[in-house]
Amino acid sequence: MVLALFSRGALRSSVAAGVSSKRSLSDVAITRTGKTILRTEGGRSSLGGHTATVFGATGQLGRYIVNRLARQGCTVVVPFREEMTKRHLKVTGDLGRVIFVEYDLRNTASIEASVRHSDVVYNLVGRDYPTKNFTLEDVHVEGTERIAEAVAKYDVDRYIHVSSHNANVNSPSEFFATKGRGELVARNIFPEATIVRPAPIFGFEDNLLLKLASVLNLFTANNMQEKFWPVHSIDVGAALEKMLYDDSTAGKTFELYGPKQYSLAEVAALVDKEIYKKRRHINVPKAILKPVAKVLNDVLWWHTISADEVEREFIDQVIDPEASTFSDLGIEPGDIANFTYHYLQGFRSSNYYDLPPATEKERKEDKKYIHVLDEL
Repeated sequence: MVLALFSRGALRSSVAAGVSSKRSLSDVAITRTGKTILRTEGGRSSLGGHTATVFGATGQLGRYIVNRLARQGCTVVVPFREEMTKRHLKVTGDLGRVIFVEYDLRNTASIEASVRHSDVVYNLVGRDYPTKNFTLEDVHVEGTERIAEAVAKYDVDRYIHVSSHNANVNSPSEFFATKGRGELVARNIFPEATIVRPAPIFGFEDNLLLKLASVLNLFTANNMQEKFWPVHSIDVGAALEKMLYDDSTAGKTFELYGPKQYSLAEVAALVDKEIYKKRRHINVPKAILKPVAKVLNDVLWWHTISADEVEREFIDQVIDPEASTFSDLGIEPGDIANFTYHYLQGFRSSNYYDLPPATEKERKEDKKYIHVLDEL
């Protein structure tokens, strides 16, 4: 009997020790405004955490940061414009963790309502091309100004502003120039803002791999010679999450890019190899394609190509040597060549659908070839 009681006591002690050891994974953070927050690594059901507003969460990058924040126990406020674009975000967190608020980028009151209870605000809002309702200036500069002013007004602890690679007020590209002006506006209103400049992103619903795999992507103006370091959307999402919990990132600029530089033609070759098809890319002189693209973008109600996208084909990615990178966050980014199978398998015909990734197939063929040589 005594032995049984002792065993139960030892069991309780071991369980308590296990709970204690797990508890060490949590920490208490005191924010700039004096708010105490319990961070828990143990899973989605944690009741502690930040309240985060994520503007632009319905875009490509949004799902990755919303899911990461929600599973850490954060309450995530998602401002949205269209009802149907937010459906996939409902399941990214436990019930009540993801809250949707309708807003308009031109309506200051709706923006303030989205941030007033938050201690961190992410701005992922961006457009690749102008539309009939919003110019690039409206989105990247004026929209940033309204969001940053709301953040400053309600004394939000952290503001993380996602810009773009090559953001430069003097860029010949309107996209890069407005992104550069947006950075200046954000820093002027909220000096502690963290500026993030991701390279061209690949992943689900991206504008790189899926675009190159499409039969509709026909025309190019620079023989696809634009050079950049493609970055995985999951790596960018992990970096954005780490910035929230690392106060030393406040006021810094981060360049987030992949481990290897590619030309657009080299990425297209990877795509063709993976889908077992050869996509045609017809080179058209810039002097012809750019005005045609402008007309198409102005007249058609669906997007095909814009004049500024043609201009960007002639601008290689330039990395600021003074900016922080993935290494400052302890993250090792993945190479796009290792993920093409994951995102492009659906573009294969039924004849090739079940074949292994192109790189794995090549390794098997190499081994077979080497084996034959050894026998000879």
